[in-house]
Amino acid sequence: MQFLLFVIFLTLVAFGVPIAISLAVSGISFIYIYHLGIDVLSPNFYSGIAKFPLLAIPFFVLAGVIMDRAGMAEKMVLFMKKLAGFVTGGLAIVTVLVGMFWAAISGSGPADTAALSTILIPGMKKAGYRADFAAALVAASGSLGIVIPPSIALIIYGTITNTSVPALFAGGIIPGIIVGFALMTAAYLISKKEGYRKEEFPTLKELLISFKDAFWALMAPVIILGGIYGGIFTPTEAASVAVFYGLFVGVFIYRTIDFKSLYHLMVDAAINASVIMIIVTFAGIFSWTGSTLGLMDKITAFILSIGKSPVIAIFMINILLLLAGMFLDAISIYFIFLPILLPILDKFHWNYLWFGVIMTINLAIGQITPPVGVNLFVAANIAKVDFEDISKAAVPFIIAAFSALILLMYTPFLTTYLPRVWGLMK
Repeated sequence: MQFLLFVIFLTLVAFGVPIAISLAVSGISFIYIYHLGIDVLSPNFYSGIAKFPLLAIPFFVLAGVIMDRAGMAEKMVLFMKKLAGFVTGGLAIVTVLVGMFWAAISGSGPADTAALSTILIPGMKKAGYRADFAAALVAASGSLGIVIPPSIALIIYGTITNTSVPALFAGGIIPGIIVGFALMTAAYLISKKEGYRKEEFPTLKELLISFKDAFWALMAPVIILGGIYGGIFTPTEAASVAVFYGLFVGVFIYRTIDFKSLYHLMVDAAINASVIMIIVTFAGIFSWTGSTLGLMDKITAFILSIGKSPVIAIFMINILLLLAGMFLDAISIYFIFLPILLPILDKFHWNYLWFGVIMTINLAIGQITPPVGVNLFVAANIAKVDFEDISKAAVPFIIAAFSALILLMYTPFLTTYLPRVWGLMK
């Protein structure tokens, strides 16, 4: 009977019920049916979000919105265009580069995709790139937002597993760059095949002018990550610093933010952050219900009975996460699957930090995988292309990202190298 918990949840999702509501209805229903005590809801609700590291989420969401409205993304695009646009498929490569840099500011895949789509997709279409290709590439580049620090997804993983968030951030740098280069390789090969033209080679003066314009935008990730790894502030404090830095640049440097626009962007950020925190809360209740009923233990035992070898087990787990990522958002997957997967990590003595980064890359791929690839929906809506067309165009980027995932899956040192060198893990 316990498996009905998942059945009800998946049925509700299939009928289009919002994921947060689906988690709440299924979880609370089983608490009532199995007499687990309806009074546990209040403390569970509170404890799910009353955690200091989670304070970083609304601040990073607000920082991303502020920096987008300040015009930092546009300045960054223009600089990257001068820096790398002269190679074959230059704008395609620039798209991935900007996605990597913007990921070091925002931390949310859909938010990154939305911010970059309005700038990059029209420019690529004007330069002769197919609309579906441009939209798929921006969606894939936006998925790096949950891998490259600061990452909202890694903050949630660290909170659930009691893993150091700064160490997770450090662990995401090299893997994020590797996935980015895999996407660039795919973009280059497709551009070469399709005959997409290069941009003009910039003069030194043009390059310096564009660098000067983009300087304040390029400094944002330096300040955020440099402050964390320099021991100046925690990730949560870094998020608030990012907000004030974005306001300073937007109000006093670029002068693109006034008091009227400040109100609207704060409302947008509050709505986006609220959606995330509501999912966190109800996902916690769903996870607690499943664990209390013994459902998670049964699923764990089943997985271990099939994948007795660590090599086979990690591959099976990643296939499971890929399938889950096709239908659910990353936050829900953390809360639903980590109670199942943590005993498997302990059995095989897998490093929590390494697994967290691998899991996050997997979920990033899910953001561009149909039928519920959230980044694809965002990019398709802005580019005005059919979801079927953007889904087909995304296939090469899904393959490229999955190839990088396989590499990182079986070479843990690539993930743990920087945290060890910087003294963030033993």
